[in-house]
Amino acid sequence: MLQSIRDRSRSWGAKIIIGAVVVTMALFGVESLVGLLGNSGDEVAQVNDEPITRQQLEIEVQRAIRSGQVPPDQERALRAEMLDMLITERLLTQYAEEGGLYVSEQQLDQLIVTLPEFQDAQGRFDRELFRNRLASAGFTPLSFRRQLAVDLKRQQVQQGLAVSTFTLEEERERLAELQRQTRSFRHHALTPDDLAATPEITEQDLQAYYDAHRDDFRRPEQVQVNYVVLDRQQMADEAEVSEEALREAWEAGAAEADRRISHIMVAVGDDDGSREEARARLEQVQARLAEGEAFAELAAEVSDDTSTSDAGGDLGVISRGFFGEAFEDAAFALGEGEVSGIVETDNGLHLIKVTELDRPAFEERREALRAELALEQVDDAFNERAQRLIDDSFAADDLASVADDLGLTLQQSDWVGRDVDEGVLSEPGVMAQAFSDDVLENGYNSEVIELDEDRRLVLRVAEHREATTLPLSEVRGQVEAAVLEAKTREALVELAAQRVESLRAGETLDIDWQQAESVSRQTGSTLSEALVQAAFRLPHPEGEQPVYGHAVDGERVVLIALERVQDGEPNAQMEAFVANMAERLRAQAAIQGLLEDLREKANIERL
Repeated sequence: MLQSIRDRSRSWGAKIIIGAVVVTMALFGVESLVGLLGNSGDEVAQVNDEPITRQQLEIEVQRAIRSGQVPPDQERALRAEMLDMLITERLLTQYAEEGGLYVSEQQLDQLIVTLPEFQDAQGRFDRELFRNRLASAGFTPLSFRRQLAVDLKRQQVQQGLAVSTFTLEEERERLAELQRQTRSFRHHALTPDDLAATPEITEQDLQAYYDAHRDDFRRPEQVQVNYVVLDRQQMADEAEVSEEALREAWEAGAAEADRRISHIMVAVGDDDGSREEARARLEQVQARLAEGEAFAELAAEVSDDTSTSDAGGDLGVISRGFFGEAFEDAAFALGEGEVSGIVETDNGLHLIKVTELDRPAFEERREALRAELALEQVDDAFNERAQRLIDDSFAADDLASVADDLGLTLQQSDWVGRDVDEGVLSEPGVMAQAFSDDVLENGYNSEVIELDEDRRLVLRVAEHREATTLPLSEVRGQVEAAVLEAKTREALVELAAQRVESLRAGETLDIDWQQAESVSRQTGSTLSEALVQAAFRLPHPEGEQPVYGHAVDGERVVLIALERVQDGEPNAQMEAFVANMAERLRAQAAIQGLLEDLREKANIERL
């Protein structure tokens, strides 16, 4: 409800409004909210003698997990990060208040009345709505204003630091020069084939790498699940639809198909005599049509609609909604080649002929018609089986009997975690059920999960294993590959350094160089970013002698021979962007510098 407060204020405190109130109620209930607002609960840290409670920390942790930002098996690491965040926020608040930053009552009023959460349908501030929405989130107007004031003070600190930084004109010009600079160089990639021998790997190497990268070999909490899927579409695929039903559906579709029509219109005046005269004229036309005269010729002779009469009365292809109700009801009641009776509209009397139905042939529509009819045919059976699935899965002590009773296939997954990324188990809500207390801890069948309007799923946990770090014996192959890659890269870097020294000494080496001309920092070429960055870090060449260096580019190590540095063409748009980015980076650095200084001087105690 209050999410857009954070979006609009773009400040630290709004996060607290959302995280500490709305999420608290959702996760822990009203009692926890009372504790939070009263600042109760065990303390997990003190910042300059001000406490941060365990409850405040848990709210942030659970909020991150529920939002899907962090897997639950990383909760321990997440808790440390969230505590750091709360400490940072507390430091910034204290700094703002010690600095005498002030938010007036008028400023608070102005912000509150502009928040759409508190406005009625006409966009006006609604006092009753304001009170009701705050009350539903556990705030009084006074406590909300206090929190909002803290929020704005933090924002003042950050904005003040951001606008206090600046870039000198000379710096702007230098940035522009560097930005448009281009470089021409040769490059050659060294690969493992260039090594005299494959690097040796010892058991100590494997153990050292494994010990340093244990988190890379951590297996998340996983389950194997049995599950059944009730699929309306599958039922329809197995249904039998007769040829007669298909034909009938195709013919019935003609009633609403777009159609090409022609008409003969006789205009009428305001008096009844004129209307009777028009009807008599069209009755004569009907008689002539019955004798075999062509509709198009009669339209040219009789119709008062001069815009269509020369074309045989052709109005083109129409859909419903083009003309009035009476005209369309008559036109869409006709088959191809049929002529209506006399149709009366506001602008006259008409005879209407359908000259063509704009619809695919029967064979073109066969499969689509079969799918439509089959779905209609199994609709009642699907709803009945869906209800039985609800009843059976709730009452049964297993899932196999449910599958047998409903004629469904009992399927079993491999080991999966909460973050399945393919198949039916990856669909919203499925793994949340698998890891719910009722299913995982108590061993029940899950609730019936509505995947979409055509599919229902029920699952049951067959096996469960906790998160763990896999032993070296199980991941030995991965560790060996990683160690070999690292050692190979080290050997290539050493080889590159040797060759660079030889080149600098003037030796001639048999190297198959590739040429790169006038490469910019924002090159659109096929060169890798690592190679381009390394080339731009090299010093300018003096005279005709290239400057040599190397770049680590994934598994490759690339030799570089920088030949020329050129001034590029001015680009006002790009240079303005770079200057703006530089100022933003300065502002971020200023804010980060303040936070680091506050941390260094603060008395922070983690309990």
